[in-house]
Amino acid sequence: MKVKDIGEKGLLERLQRFCPAEIIGDDAAVIVTSPDKSLVVTTDMLVDGVHFSDATTSPEDVGWRASAANLSDLAAMGATPLGITVALGLPGEVSVDWVERLYKGMDECLKQYRTQIVGGDVCRSPVVTVSITAFGEVEPSRTIYRSTAQVGNAIAITGFHGASRAGLELLLHPEIAQNLSYQNLSPSDRAFLIQTHQRPKPRLDVLPILWEILESHTLHTYGRVDKNAPLSTDISGEPAPTDTPLPISGMDSSDGLADAIVQICEMSGVGARIDRHQIPIPPALSNFVSVEQALEWALYGGEDFELVLCLPLQAAEALVKHLGEGAAIIGEITAPSAIILGDRTHKNPDRILNRDRGFQHF
Repeated sequence: MKVKDIGEKGLLERLQRFCPAEIIGDDAAVIVTSPDKSLVVTTDMLVDGVHFSDATTSPEDVGWRASAANLSDLAAMGATPLGITVALGLPGEVSVDWVERLYKGMDECLKQYRTQIVGGDVCRSPVVTVSITAFGEVEPSRTIYRSTAQVGNAIAITGFHGASRAGLELLLHPEIAQNLSYQNLSPSDRAFLIQTHQRPKPRLDVLPILWEILESHTLHTYGRVDKNAPLSTDISGEPAPTDTPLPISGMDSSDGLADAIVQICEMSGVGARIDRHQIPIPPALSNFVSVEQALEWALYGGEDFELVLCLPLQAAEALVKHLGEGAAIIGEITAPSAIILGDRTHKNPDRILNRDRGFQHF
């Protein structure tokens, strides 16, 4: 049996047997280090010819994307970044200038989130490989897991999907911009789609907003009337546990929107119903491809690095309103195990969402 025979998912299932079951399965590992803080650790690897190439990505963009991918995993866990280490595999023929530009891109991304490169390793390799380990911290009650979605939760996304896949298409086929069939694609549309692919933004900015909304929701749910009272005291005056997890589940959409929804549902033992008409499509993408192609890229294109969150409806509505364009409630968690893409107009038959149509390494 070879790796290609069992695929990426099958290989991961076998390797997970060597890891603690209570730690693995999310965007990052959460390790309790003290009663009020947990260490969050994630590793992501980019390989030349698989995740990037000179045709589509400058060294600075490779560095930015490598940093962003790891910071996005921390955001998906509710964590604040502390630092990263970088393991770099290089052929000897790679120019020093290329490596320095790579680190410049990493640093440009990290500085926006007050994060630093704190170490790493370099070794000889037949192909350029960039492997980053990112460290963050999170309060136990604010940790976001994939396994805690509840029936009736709204499914919210923090931004548009599909633009990164469109940007990659434009980079791979620059002649598209000259094709009369795409005359609705303006230079600004093209720049937006390419920028989305080359310089994704991890949604760490969502977390402070999310905590404020969820804690307000918790106050309302417990019936506390004194907003100045500590969260550890409820309306009866009895102490309430301060480490009670907030009512949320989620992950990032780096491997595609459909992949994120399916993984959350599988880990939580629930189903979902998604309304295709509620999935927002960025105007630039609508000007580029058909409605059906745009929806396909939104579901399975990947590398959009938004957050997919399952939370009470009122909290979801408040979050979406605050975030604005691109954020949306796209469905709800259901009891059945099927994950369905539906059409409220009944013009299109229901579809079952799955992970197989997204990118697979093997």
